[in-house]
Amino acid sequence: MVSKLANFLAQVFLLGFISSVRGVNDTSSSRCRCLYPDSSCWPSDADFASLASQVSQPLIYPVPPESACYPASNPSGNCAEVIANIFDGNWRSNQSGSMQSPNFETFIFPNGSISACFLNTSLGVPCQQGNVPPVGVDARTAEDIQAAVAFAEKWNLRVVVKSTGHDYLGRSSGRGSFMIWTHNMKNISYSASFIPEGGPSNVTFNALTLAAGVQWHEAYDAAQSNNRIVVGGIAPGGSVGAAGGWIQGGGHSILSPQFGLGVDNAIQFTVVTSSGSHLTANAYSHPDLFWALRGGGGGTYGVLTSVTYNTHPQESVILIAVEIANFTTPTQAQSIVSEFIRLSPSLSDLGWGGYAFISPQSFLFAGLAPNTSWADANATVKPFFDFVANATSGSAILDTIPFDTFYSVYTSLLSTNASGTDGIGSNNELASRLIPRDLVEKDYDRVSETLLSLNSSLLYHLVAGGAVSKVDPDSTGLNPAWRKAAAHVALGVSWPEGTSVSDIRLLEDIAKGYVGILEGLVGPDGGAYFNEASLYEPNFQETFFGDHYSKLQAIKDQYDPAGLFVVVEGVGSERWDDALECLKA
Repeated sequence: MVSKLANFLAQVFLLGFISSVRGVNDTSSSRCRCLYPDSSCWPSDADFASLASQVSQPLIYPVPPESACYPASNPSGNCAEVIANIFDGNWRSNQSGSMQSPNFETFIFPNGSISACFLNTSLGVPCQQGNVPPVGVDARTAEDIQAAVAFAEKWNLRVVVKSTGHDYLGRSSGRGSFMIWTHNMKNISYSASFIPEGGPSNVTFNALTLAAGVQWHEAYDAAQSNNRIVVGGIAPGGSVGAAGGWIQGGGHSILSPQFGLGVDNAIQFTVVTSSGSHLTANAYSHPDLFWALRGGGGGTYGVLTSVTYNTHPQESVILIAVEIANFTTPTQAQSIVSEFIRLSPSLSDLGWGGYAFISPQSFLFAGLAPNTSWADANATVKPFFDFVANATSGSAILDTIPFDTFYSVYTSLLSTNASGTDGIGSNNELASRLIPRDLVEKDYDRVSETLLSLNSSLLYHLVAGGAVSKVDPDSTGLNPAWRKAAAHVALGVSWPEGTSVSDIRLLEDIAKGYVGILEGLVGPDGGAYFNEASLYEPNFQETFFGDHYSKLQAIKDQYDPAGLFVVVEGVGSERWDDALECLKA
């Protein structure tokens, strides 16, 4: 199967890739990265053979997963498997060439032509490599990563780091680039008395150490086996990576109002930097890098090999459910959404987290009330439940359900993949903003009116406030706006494969419009969550990093002086052209 796919890659992709890349890539200067397959700079077969001899696994040659269905008359791979799993986040993460959003497997040229590989073979579009890196290292050890980094540095390659490919900014792909794939680094260890390297022996943690490829479903299982809770991401099947972009971008969770963000629970990182050094970063060793890795963004400071998280005791939780399938009038929608937003900061103060799916037509809230009795939870939500029941004449679904642990909620509702949810396997782009608490408290009606005016389905993440707001804003590299936020709001646009470039551009304009409306609501200091955001932020430095940007940049210059690691809208990316291929003059 591997050889058949490799032959397919060589026969189908190569000719189109050579002609297209040579038309857009100029590596005549070292200011530009060497991109495949520029023969004037690209490493030779012998060079790659030398690299292969230094790593523990054969080199990988990623292809779009849909390529298994081509040619349509005689598929090169198991097309039925691809069709069955195309919306499964865990399956997609197991494919080196798959991104969770397939639009980031696609490359659109300046002239409007597309290089892509569509699952729907009847579209008659040739299957091409698109934005998927053509070669990389299947890293299993820190030494593998060190060899890959040294190789990329020597040959001036553009590096992309991929664990699972969950990325709304496309940071895990890059046309003609060199992939470091960390997905198969799966080691997990637990210590009830973890001492950070270089730290005092009397400062210990109940800690879970996760290698770079561990996903949240694996981390939750490990925490449960030790009767602990770990603050992590929520996605169908738990497919998001636990030691990659999620944590480096901040890492929000339904547990954040009680225990803080991911960065507030990170005790220690190990990371390979562009020099090839394998460093430990914590409060005692390389504290500046430790600060930057907690919020400065993934793919920017190096390649993580592990993250160690503080864990928490198990506790009972209450699931809060509210569903209004159809608003009868805009006035009803406005009143209910406004009341929810008004109450949301007080819920966060209690440590409650959750997600509200809001549109002009419907409302759904799934919340988690930790460390409280069923009676107390019911008493807390009764005023809102009564308000909704009265406004909907009793047609809404209102419920509270007790669970023994967070893990039992997770396994009941989220441990299996829900096909097509969370945008996995669909082309999409986002717009988002953090909603300041003072805005919610002063003008919740305006907040709800603005959100409903977007005339789209959006997600109001109740993942801020509470414990998040109690952390010193300057204790991590995370945007300080998080510490003043009540919620994180995100919405987006999506399109089916085969959509014309002109129609995609129209949808992108709609997404840009969402950004403008949200910016008008929260102001320039509102900020946004780097992991779930727009590709078109006019001032990404301020939006994603706030007044921490200059310090984050200085730390990057120290640990990555040559700028080997650069991602879309990441720290230092303004020094590069839009394609992240050439340094600006």
